[in-house]
Amino acid sequence: MMNANARTGASMAAIQRHYDLSNDFYRLWLDTSMVYSGGLWRDDDTLDQAQARKLEHHIAAAHADRAARVLDIGCGWGALLSRLVGEHQVQQAVGLTLSKAQYEHVLAYGGPNVEVRLEPWETHEPIQPYDAIISIGAFEHFTGTEFTDSEKVEAYRRFFRKCQSMLCADGRLSLQTFAYGNTRSRADALTKASTRFLAESIFPETDPPRLANIADAIEGSFELIEMHNDRLGYAKTCKAWLDNLMAHRAEAVILVGEETYLRYERYLSYSYIGFKSGSLDLYRLTLQRLPPKRTASEG
Repeated sequence: MMNANARTGASMAAIQRHYDLSNDFYRLWLDTSMVYSGGLWRDDDTLDQAQARKLEHHIAAAHADRAARVLDIGCGWGALLSRLVGEHQVQQAVGLTLSKAQYEHVLAYGGPNVEVRLEPWETHEPIQPYDAIISIGAFEHFTGTEFTDSEKVEAYRRFFRKCQSMLCADGRLSLQTFAYGNTRSRADALTKASTRFLAESIFPETDPPRLANIADAIEGSFELIEMHNDRLGYAKTCKAWLDNLMAHRAEAVILVGEETYLRYERYLSYSYIGFKSGSLDLYRLTLQRLPPKRTASEG
């Protein structure tokens, strides 16, 4: 059970402020399956192809193909859930989200082998262990700008221990998160301004990790099998989103208003610059569950 005094990241209200803005608005500039995270690009891919390849990467990394039960933490509008039960014949795909709009969308279109729950990962209690867990683009919301480094590590450690407890003995976690980069440009005035803007105007109660935070937090819960930094792939994704948004400016303004349109244009521009310059990274990690440590009483 989580300590009642433990600090948590973005609240349901904060998540809904961003993700519940308008499904129709997001549909204007995301890919056709509405995947809202950095794609995995090859050569002359379209945005749709890059996002499909990214989902396939995580399914393969988690050994989720034809699994009995798979959990998607931060399931978005359900693209991964649909792919799991469709192309990969997963018997039951369970998605967690804090967004009411996403929950209702998946509920309407997910199908009989998909279960979606409007609840945080902290309180999720599976009826039996999962064969695999995939989490794409949720991890960055697990802490806020007011967290110290030690508080961040403790929050992330709680997440990894929770995943460890929900997985079967040989289960894997495939994780994708953006993070602060290690380049010198992190100290630039533009980087500081963009970080402040994103925290105040786009993703309230959210602050991404550093690589060292993740490395500290997995100790004792997971073995790192593979990690890749694909920041340039996320830069390309942000550029594709920005191009789509600008091409549909008139429709976007009708849906959300001029002020919100300009705020998102600025957000995507800043994000593109951040990933392109190296002030932001995009990590894809493959993690193998470790057995929980035995206590002294267990011998």
